[in-house]
Amino acid sequence: MKVVVIGGTGLIGSKLVGKLSAYGHEAVAASPNTGVNTLTGEGLAEALQDASVVVDVSNSPSWADEDVMDFFRTSTTNLLKAEADAGVTHHVALSVVGTDRLQESGYFRAKQAQEELIKDSGTPYSIVHATQFFEFVNGLADISTEGDTVRLAPVKFQPIYSDDVAAAVGRTAVGTPVNGVVEIAGPDVFQLDELIRQVLADKNDTRTVVTDPSAPYSGAELKETTLVPGPDAHIAETRFTDWLGQQR
Repeated sequence: MKVVVIGGTGLIGSKLVGKLSAYGHEAVAASPNTGVNTLTGEGLAEALQDASVVVDVSNSPSWADEDVMDFFRTSTTNLLKAEADAGVTHHVALSVVGTDRLQESGYFRAKQAQEELIKDSGTPYSIVHATQFFEFVNGLADISTEGDTVRLAPVKFQPIYSDDVAAAVGRTAVGTPVNGVVEIAGPDVFQLDELIRQVLADKNDTRTVVTDPSAPYSGAELKETTLVPGPDAHIAETRFTDWLGQQR
């Protein structure tokens, strides 16, 4: 089948295109780099011609509250309209575990708005909720840093390898629409502050991790289980410690 991957040149998108192509599907990487812009609509109709499935793994270039809301509302509205015109029969979107529990955050309010547009569109859909990627752990430490101190809440954290995310999204894309949410996560549950402390120590990073129950996560306060999935989540195989060892 023809599968158009919006954000197809990014971290997840490029892996997804490769996996779909390896299984014999016509996978099209659609992004501004390839002449497809969901904000302006440029190139959408041409890219979606004869497509059966559209997978949206795109992200806003700016995380400022107004910018990210405008991005997801505008791009999703344009995309869903183009899909309806093209006769696309399955819309798949990648989102985040805990989105509905993180509504103090402008970013997650925008992701929630994206999901509501998809649910109300009438197009058969599947939304994949992933936990944070292994590759984003260092960035999480950076955005939680003030001076030489990293403040993090002592909450459960169950990261997943981006390759496993791409594989799960690919399986979902070529399957039957679930008209709901599928959760995916890594195999190991950590305590967020302890994990970051170990990662920084492994890199000889001299920043001090302070355990702070009120430390925000993308602007939202966390409860113990905000970032972890429910009991029916699909659990990937790659362990964080194995992946980390390969990065050395």
